[in-house]
Amino acid sequence: MILVLDNLRSAYNVGALLRSADGAGVTHVYLVGITPAPAKPNSLYQTVAEKALAKTALGAERSVPWSSTKSLARLAARLHRDGHELIALEEGGGVDAIDYRDWRPARGRGPALIVGNEVDGLNSKTLALADVAIRLPMRGSKNSLNVSVAGSIALYHLSATMEKEKKVSSG
Repeated sequence: MILVLDNLRSAYNVGALLRSADGAGVTHVYLVGITPAPAKPNSLYQTVAEKALAKTALGAERSVPWSSTKSLARLAARLHRDGHELIALEEGGGVDAIDYRDWRPARGRGPALIVGNEVDGLNSKTLALADVAIRLPMRGSKNSLNVSVAGSIALYHLSATMEKEKKVSSG
């Protein structure tokens, strides 16, 4: 399972998602665009953002492989070529998104979850690159959760669903 962080602004959210990625069994995290990256190993100086990221990641920035890239379009093309199903996590306002609990893995394709910017979410170009969009239903007055919370819920659901499907197909 892959996690793609598309133009997140907050290093705290990146750190929290790296920690959740570690727990959910993510094999690689891609940091796209302006998304803050962890400090380089053994760096003598860390920026405020790098310190914030490390504080929330609690070492996951060292246990989960990650890389930075500027172009989501090129990354999406490569992930598709490698057989991944691209799943956009979006609030659903005006987007044709299914309830995250209704997602089922495409045969033979591992998921790559794409989460977007804290304010703007995923743009229409990014949504067009995805194979499917999922949403978390909101029952209160707010239309979305914090990106690190929503991303974590989705990661654990995708992971559990894949495990369940694997057990059914092998047994």
